[in-house]
Amino acid sequence: MFSLKKDIEIPVVKHVHVAVVYEWNKDFLAREWNAYLINNRKTAIEMTIVVSKGYNGDIKTSVMRHGLGTIAGKSFVKIELLQEEVLALNNEFYLTFFADNKLYEKRFVFPKNTIFEKACSSLPVMESEGILCPE
Repeated sequence: MFSLKKDIEIPVVKHVHVAVVYEWNKDFLAREWNAYLINNRKTAIEMTIVVSKGYNGDIKTSVMRHGLGTIAGKSFVKIELLQEEVLALNNEFYLTFFADNKLYEKRFVFPKNTIFEKACSSLPVMESEGILCPE
């Protein structure tokens, strides 16, 4: 027997976030924006992949693929550096991972010009301030 579309369960991503943090880079002696994946779940997520890109109309960045592997519960991992020029673009992070024997997917988008220092606030799991991607 075959499944009907109504029978297909699409799991909803909860307690996993993308955030950007404005932090000091001691190697380059400058502050920079870095994107992080935060796993605020109690359990690990596995085979984690993030595909990122920036866009605004005809302006597009390269597509970056990040294999992040397993991320423990209540932890975080750096995805990538965001250069100042891309903050004027929509910044998209497409997340895919396995947990609970299911495949999860979620698209996170920081709208253009929403990443700036005064927008920072306390982040879950990380002991720092930054900007959580709007849901």
